[in-house]
Amino acid sequence: MSEAAGSGFQRIGILHHPRKPDSFDLAGQMEQFLHRAGVDGIWRHSAWDADVIRARLPEVELLITLGGDGTMLRAARLGAAYNVPMLGVKMGRLGFLAEIFPQDWRTPLEQLLRGDYWIEERLMVRALVEKAADNGGARAVRCSFDALNDVVLSRGSLARIVRVSANLDGGYLTTYTCDGLIVSTATGSTAYALAAGGPILPPELRNILVIPVAAHMSMDRAVVLSEGTEVRLRVYSDHSAMLTVDGQFEVEVDDSDEIVVDSSPYQARFVRLRPRSYFYQTLMDKLK
Repeated sequence: MSEAAGSGFQRIGILHHPRKPDSFDLAGQMEQFLHRAGVDGIWRHSAWDADVIRARLPEVELLITLGGDGTMLRAARLGAAYNVPMLGVKMGRLGFLAEIFPQDWRTPLEQLLRGDYWIEERLMVRALVEKAADNGGARAVRCSFDALNDVVLSRGSLARIVRVSANLDGGYLTTYTCDGLIVSTATGSTAYALAAGGPILPPELRNILVIPVAAHMSMDRAVVLSEGTEVRLRVYSDHSAMLTVDGQFEVEVDDSDEIVVDSSPYQARFVRLRPRSYFYQTLMDKLK
């Protein structure tokens, strides 16, 4: 975590959810409010239009997102590459990442403009899918993704188990027989990892979790890794498996692919207006 600078933001992007009309309306109200408060560099757009957002990010100091955690995950992956912090307005069902409620947003924005906030920094992970070269040379990277929550390697459309071998920093760990394997950040520990029985980690921890889903006659415990550990996975199955990133990207993989997960060079940054103990209060509210 790091402390905030003493001044407010002047160049702000507002991202609304394209399928939530109330988020579009609220984005307009916020834009007017910020203009009246003396903020001139404001623009707003759909949170799903990554190309437009990416083109704007070099000149943005803050992203305000209106939606659920999924909207914030999208914004986090985009903003992290430009070190742009985010402020979330909860318009979804869970809202572990959001800071403001839609029925009470004016007072928090006034607090923000006074510079009365702090910045929370969260670890992200990077996943590479590597394919064996035809000539036996170095493996080629098929695709890569950054994730704030998790990377999940699981069975595809068929209800069959998969076998997933896991190597940590080049050393063999085990081969899981399971429905899938989750590689999660501390942020993701309250998402799919929690449903799979993993531990809850406070968001500032820079650890990585490896958690099997419905393990069968194999290792069924979560493993907590230090930041910088390279996780290398390979699936063994007679049918295709699926790699899912933050629940929003899917890549079909087979037993010739290797998935490499490591710490991302970027980190997500969140503007916080509440006390630093907010995480535990939010956790108890959600799990009550």
